[in-house]
Amino acid sequence: MENSHSASYAAAGVNIEAGYEGVRLMKRHVQRTYIPGVVSDLGGFGGLFAPELNGMKEPILVSGTDGVGTKQRIAQLMGVHDTVGIDCVAMCVNDIVCCGAKPLFFLDYIAIGKNEPEKVASLVAGVAEGCVQAGCALIGGETAEHPGTMQPDDYDLAGFSVGIVDKAKILDPASVRPGDVLLALPSSGVHSNGYSLVRKVFDVEHADLGREIPELGKPLGEALLTPTRIYVKAVLAALDAAEVHAVSHITGGGFYENIPRSLPEGLCAVIEKAAVRTPPIFALIRRLGQIPERDMFNTFNMGVGMSMAVSRESADRAVAALKAAGVDAYVIGEIREGGERIVLC
Repeated sequence: MENSHSASYAAAGVNIEAGYEGVRLMKRHVQRTYIPGVVSDLGGFGGLFAPELNGMKEPILVSGTDGVGTKQRIAQLMGVHDTVGIDCVAMCVNDIVCCGAKPLFFLDYIAIGKNEPEKVASLVAGVAEGCVQAGCALIGGETAEHPGTMQPDDYDLAGFSVGIVDKAKILDPASVRPGDVLLALPSSGVHSNGYSLVRKVFDVEHADLGREIPELGKPLGEALLTPTRIYVKAVLAALDAAEVHAVSHITGGGFYENIPRSLPEGLCAVIEKAAVRTPPIFALIRRLGQIPERDMFNTFNMGVGMSMAVSRESADRAVAALKAAGVDAYVIGEIREGGERIVLC
């Protein structure tokens, strides 16, 4: 790369040398994620990975892609860029583990108004941390400088993950039965959904994000930037220990949109609202925004980052496995027959 330089391209707003410096700075973060199966280092045209297939009769690849969304605007306002990468990974790997799949590798994409190597490396450091938490490898990515279409301080972070599962072990909603216990896997906070509403409620463009909020015990900006929890290792442990029938990632659309996605027709998830352990940030959002309770449960995770339907006989084993993996799971309801897909009572 030492002979690569274009004064004309730089005059148009794209500094390719800054891109090379960004790659140099991010390499140590990326190498933290390397697991058995990684074949290639950064710099090639594609990331190479050799999956371990021993013991699998019919391996199936599972892919997922997502971004951080408007949560990253808060990161930009605060100048804190090393956490939203965790969110980016979480939004992808938490989706694919709902199929029962183990994430293998991840790739990121950063569109940025002006390529500042330190900022890009900070973003990738967060992505790398997310990959470490998920047990997958960061094997590639792309940084694209977009002068004239984005403001210099703006960026957009998205990602893509691939996992693997033996076909016989794919979680199928058809296996959910009346009487199954519904478990809650607690969230770390708002996670990465509903931030257009969050930004409106707190008027973040004009708010003092560094101000301590008594109800939260920390500054508002810090609370809102709390990274999305990554559940991969805990869910995989529960799958080994118990009879798990379905897993739902509670993202945009909240309870009403996401939990029914893991249920067959004719069955209903009955949830006791009083059992849901809701962090203070949600009460604050509801009060300041004067938001109806139903809208809260139809927008946010309300403290439940994932739900899991398990057989009643193995519920205790599932809870024990999740807790051993660091997730303090608890019962919030059960599956019943009924025409409605979800009932909160």
